[in-house]
Amino acid sequence: MKNTSEIKFCTKCFYNSEHPLKITFDSQGVCSGCRVHEEKFSLDWKKRLKQLKKIVNKFKNKNFYDCIVPVTGAKDSFFILDVVKNKLGLNPLLVNYNIHHNTLNGLRNIGLLRTLFDCDYIQKTVEPNKIRRINQATFDKFGSIYWHVLAGSTTFPVQIATKYKIPLIIWGVHQGCDQVGMFSHLDEVEMTRKYRKEHDLMGFEAEDLLGEGYDLTENDLLNYYYPSNKDISKVGVIGVYLSNYIKWDTKKQHEEMLKKYKYETVLQERTFDSYNNIDCIHYNGIHDYIKLIKCGYSKITDHVIREMRFNRLQRDEGALLINHYESKNTKDLDLLLNFNKISYEKFNKICEKIRNKKLWRKKNNKFSLKFRSKSNKKNNLEQIEKRLSFFKTKPSIIQDKSKYNLFNKSWVDKSK
Repeated sequence: MKNTSEIKFCTKCFYNSEHPLKITFDSQGVCSGCRVHEEKFSLDWKKRLKQLKKIVNKFKNKNFYDCIVPVTGAKDSFFILDVVKNKLGLNPLLVNYNIHHNTLNGLRNIGLLRTLFDCDYIQKTVEPNKIRRINQATFDKFGSIYWHVLAGSTTFPVQIATKYKIPLIIWGVHQGCDQVGMFSHLDEVEMTRKYRKEHDLMGFEAEDLLGEGYDLTENDLLNYYYPSNKDISKVGVIGVYLSNYIKWDTKKQHEEMLKKYKYETVLQERTFDSYNNIDCIHYNGIHDYIKLIKCGYSKITDHVIREMRFNRLQRDEGALLINHYESKNTKDLDLLLNFNKISYEKFNKICEKIRNKKLWRKKNNKFSLKFRSKSNKKNNLEQIEKRLSFFKTKPSIIQDKSKYNLFNKSWVDKSK
């Protein structure tokens, strides 16, 4: 794929200069994400782990809980807790923001996690009608139906840390470092309000939704207010990313933990990765489709690039996977629109408004990407996925995608 005067593409992976986390390119045309990933093969990770132990040991036995660990029914929660309890010897308080769009598999996983690790656990569940109004506002304002999940998941752990005076929060991977090389692992960056707002929250804090003509009050948004600098400083809250001290490989980590803890994986519609973000109905569905409109790529590209960087996938194989999965339709749009009371006309209108015109063209009333990844058609998709070998468990629960589940049972919409 050739670079143009407007858009640059990495010569090693498929990321381009329009990446929302911001990306740079060196004189060889290689992106900062690929360059920082190379550190994973050169750093002394045993030494890095010793450094991590030195940091966390300062917080041991200062409170009843040594740290806070944000957890979900997907991602790397089993691995993170395994490290925190069995390698670092910490007593964590688990916190979870209920994403509302739960899969039953994700709910089962988080129940298993709580049981196996025998940890105290606090969950924040926001009233569904508030979620609806927030979704309506964020979709209209900046085209996101996932903002409340990102805001809640990054706010609630810090709120608990300041409330219960537990200064250490242990997070998993730093996305900006892992994807686009925003920082080196050696920078040992911590979780910050600034990074959260600019990248996780697309530049919008909860306060920015007040007084904008939306049906939202301060009471509706209090759950998403980040603690003040004064409160954070008073407790001395820091957020440590394990990926700065451990060679982060989510596929390898999941497969080690699956053998040890036997949680569930899920076959997904728009990617071959059956391990990550399987707790949310919309993450790899309509949320992923919206990402494609905004950014010109979706989660399949993230997953392909990750596997390429670990030399488990060749470039032409990655292109084949991207072209296959990116074109797949989602099956969760009706559920999203019905719950949030958004019409198909409004959905399509907003999608057209947020579409990145640098990456899309319109012809005969149809949109197509200006830049497509070229693939060798001789490759066999089934053989590639078999070689990648993402483990798929036999589902213990059949998901009903016509309704949401908050606590392993459906929430009844009483507003109708």
